[in-house]
Amino acid sequence: MGQQSLIYSFVARGTVILAEFTEFTGNFTSIASQCLQKLPATNNRFTYNCDGHTFNYLVEDGFTYCVVAVESVGRQIPMAFLERIKEDFTKKYSGGKAATAVANSLNREFGPKLKEQMQYCVDHPEEINKLAKVKAQVSEVKGVMMENIEKVKCI
Repeated sequence: MGQQSLIYSFVARGTVILAEFTEFTGNFTSIASQCLQKLPATNNRFTYNCDGHTFNYLVEDGFTYCVVAVESVGRQIPMAFLERIKEDFTKKYSGGKAATAVANSLNREFGPKLKEQMQYCVDHPEEINKLAKVKAQVSEVKGVMMENIEKVKCI
């Protein structure tokens, strides 16, 4: 997996991008921003494909986390990146200045974290894949347990 598999990321509140990072040039920044304007505000995950890239979004509690990746990288690594960034961002800014920050005002503070996590996810795909498998197993076990609880309630 090459250096260029994750190429651009940002964190936004509503439609205002608070921090972003890329080492590349291209129209992907404007496409990502245009998609941001059209995303539903509901908590969810979204992926759009365009020009050999995926535009991956995680929307949660009024904040949107985005990463643009080359299509060949799949969805697992971009989604793992978004989860990691959400966790970092929430820890650092929960109930703090992210609620009132103006456009790009967190670039200096949080831009390096975006870069660091992008690099980590690109450099450690096997760890990301293992983690995703474990999460899937936990989710499956949870589903079975919930089903069993429902069955017990019906008795």
